[in-house]
Amino acid sequence: MTSPAPHIVIVPGWRDSGPGHWQSLWAEQLAGAVRVQQDDWITPTRAAWLRGIERTIVAQPGPVVVVAHSLGCIATVHLPPSVVDRIAGALLVAPADPERRSVLNDFAPVPYQKLPYRSVLVASTNDPFCPVRLASAYARAWGSEFVRLPDAGHVNVDSGHGEWPLGLALLQSLLGAAPLAGLPPGAHNPPPLSPDFLQTA
Repeated sequence: MTSPAPHIVIVPGWRDSGPGHWQSLWAEQLAGAVRVQQDDWITPTRAAWLRGIERTIVAQPGPVVVVAHSLGCIATVHLPPSVVDRIAGALLVAPADPERRSVLNDFAPVPYQKLPYRSVLVASTNDPFCPVRLASAYARAWGSEFVRLPDAGHVNVDSGHGEWPLGLALLQSLLGAAPLAGLPPGAHNPPPLSPDFLQTA
C-alpha cells in the first residue's frame, strides 16, 4: 500500500502574493493545496509569521511539502523542530535577504543549518531582493538542490512568472510518484526534469 501524497502548503512572502502570482494560481488549482494566511503582511514579525505557518502545517492530516517564496523561504527555515518533523520537502523560490530591508530585520540572522528534508532552492541571477551569490550560499548551508535562473527577477508577476510550468515540474520532483492533481482542463502535469537540471550550489 502506497503512502498518501503529502499536502502542499503555500507560504507567501512579504506583502503576500497577489492575483496572477504563481503561488496564488497554484493555491486555486492544485488539489489539497492550502495557503498560509498572516495577520500582517506589511510589517512582519518572525514570531507571528512562524505561528501562522505552524498553524497551517499542523492542521494537515499528514506530511507536507512547503512551497515558499521570498521572505516565506526565510520564515520556513526558522521553523522549530516540532514543525519541521511534519515537512517532507520544500520548494524555496527567490529567498529574501532580510538584512537588506529594515522592515524584515526581525528575520535576521538567517539560519545556516542543514535542513532535515529534501529541498530545492530556485534563485535568479538578477533578483533585486537577494544576490544570487547569497542564494547559492543559502543552498549550500541548507543542503538544497540549486536551480539558477537567468534574468528571472524576483520570480513573480513583475518578472512574468504566472503559471510557471518549470516551478510545477520542480514541485513534481519533490512529490515523487504522486501526480499533481487539480490542474485546470487543458493543463497537463509537467514532464519530469532531467537529472542534470538540478545543480549543486
